[in-house]
Amino acid sequence: MTDEKHSNGEASTVPQIIECVPNFSEGLDAGKLEAIIRAMRVDGVHLLDWSRDADHNRSVVTIAGSPEAVVEAAVRGVGKAAQLIDLTQQTGVHPRIGAADVVPFVPVSGLSLVQCVMLARQAGMAIWRRFGVPVYFYEAAAARPDRVNLEDVRRGQFEGLLRESVKDATRRPDIGGPELHSTAGASAVGARKFLIAYNIYLQQPDVSLARAIAREIRASNGGLFGVKAMGVMANGRAQVSMNITDFQRTPMTKVHATVEEVAKRHGAEICEGEVIGLIPEEAYEPNAEWVRQTINFDPERKVLERRLKQPLDWP
Repeated sequence: MTDEKHSNGEASTVPQIIECVPNFSEGLDAGKLEAIIRAMRVDGVHLLDWSRDADHNRSVVTIAGSPEAVVEAAVRGVGKAAQLIDLTQQTGVHPRIGAADVVPFVPVSGLSLVQCVMLARQAGMAIWRRFGVPVYFYEAAAARPDRVNLEDVRRGQFEGLLRESVKDATRRPDIGGPELHSTAGASAVGARKFLIAYNIYLQQPDVSLARAIAREIRASNGGLFGVKAMGVMANGRAQVSMNITDFQRTPMTKVHATVEEVAKRHGAEICEGEVIGLIPEEAYEPNAEWVRQTINFDPERKVLERRLKQPLDWP
């Protein structure tokens, strides 16, 4: 708990809450995912959301609670994933380097991003020490400037990094290694601000259209600030898959409108969207078009602050 001062000088106790959103490289086997989630059950940790995607062959779990408890839950999840997921047998459209591919820690209340960096480092050391899975630190937790961006860490994916980490000193893990775990790869552990995973489906089942739209809107090509995008086939449909890393500068309304506009220029139409995981209350726009077009969007289930009041039952 931390004590903060109101303007009247009185102290207010603000609970320390962090969120962790581990992504696991398993989207086909519900039993494996549920076993991983069960391993993450720790006193002081709430299960807020989980979903799996067969085309991406990937699952996303959202937990939140007291810092030390969330770190322990995340570490246990990585260990169970390393036990159950064999990347030499895994394929999917989503890039990955590990069974527990990314493990980001996000400050919610009562602590800073810098404190989350320390927690990420603590988690990374525990993952290596307890399970022999090497760790790369990214985003605010990056130990090197060339590892801030997750895309740079994940370049070459598991198969490429398996070779390069041994031969190239610049590609070695920050903790552990230089060899990756033979079947579980490595985990990218980070600290960051809120990230929104938002996908938009096209009416046309043409992945080349989705890729063209993604190229045009992504920040790295001069598109929308803080937006990462790729075009993939998912659920038999073309999808523009996006991560919005700064929703305050680039709100979801702007992302939705831009994708729709660019799609029209390419002779395509958007049909519906989906939000993977949760969004912060500040990002929720009740009357926005993106809300109306998003599949099964219930703010009581998909807004972090509301979900914290009514967490899910553990499997």
